[in-house]
Amino acid sequence: MSTDGQVRNHWFDDEAGPVVRPYAMTRGRTTSPAQHRLDLIAVVVTESGAGDPETDPALSPEHVEIVGLCRGEPQSVAELAAGLDLPIGVVRVLIGDLVHAELVHVTRPVPPAELPDESILRDVINGLRAL
Repeated sequence: MSTDGQVRNHWFDDEAGPVVRPYAMTRGRTTSPAQHRLDLIAVVVTESGAGDPETDPALSPEHVEIVGLCRGEPQSVAELAAGLDLPIGVVRVLIGDLVHAELVHVTRPVPPAELPDESILRDVINGLRAL
């Protein structure tokens, strides 16, 4: 309550600075065409020969920052969300925009079900030793 008896809805402290809602960063979108491939462990890699994202007026500062983080080394979606301090859903939409703009591409680790069985690898090693 304030000193004049009125209730004040003060949901952030004065040091927080300007607050931008996540839906403003994504222009109200909650999905992107590439989102089906964007699980937490998907790895985002900058496209070779991609232009400078800062010159594209359609990209936000968050888009530019994602490309910059991936230029140093590939980053997982979870790492990007943590590094940008943004919700995963927002980061997925932003990455989808960058995939569509051909500034980044997404790779996924091999699922465990597709890895060879350990016994097969042992048989191969034993066979190589027998040579």
